[in-house]
Amino acid sequence: MVMKRLNLPMAPLKLTRSAETIYVHCQVRKKNLVLTPEEWVRQHVIHFLVAHKEVPTGLIATELGMKINKLKRRSDVVVYGKDKSILLLVECKAPEIPIDDKVLHQAAQYNSHIKARYIWLTNGLYHHLYFINHQTGEIKRLEELPRYGEL
Repeated sequence: MVMKRLNLPMAPLKLTRSAETIYVHCQVRKKNLVLTPEEWVRQHVIHFLVAHKEVPTGLIATELGMKINKLKRRSDVVVYGKDKSILLLVECKAPEIPIDDKVLHQAAQYNSHIKARYIWLTNGLYHHLYFINHQTGEIKRLEELPRYGEL
């Protein structure tokens, strides 16, 4: 399986193989996961957050479960503040999945539940970043994700 080069800094991922399956070690969950195109993006996002945006690994969670309209859902990546509020919601897609209104709607649904101040939609190639002011309802498109201390 050949993974696509992403529009993110290269991540020193630990890959292993068992028979025909390739696994990637997740530094957040501290276990090996089957390497899929979406997991490839998620692991690069995690590396970017830790290495380039100074997010403490212990304040990152993946696959956060929630119930929306009686359905179980899971967010890809969330970043917590030191006060345990969720600062950032990241929705990761495989590189071949376009970041379109459907992805934005999915993230908005999740965010109506968790109330993150920032949303990052990415397929590893294209990135859409937003700041949400929950008091005024203002949504602002951003060019770059702030460092952890500025979230």
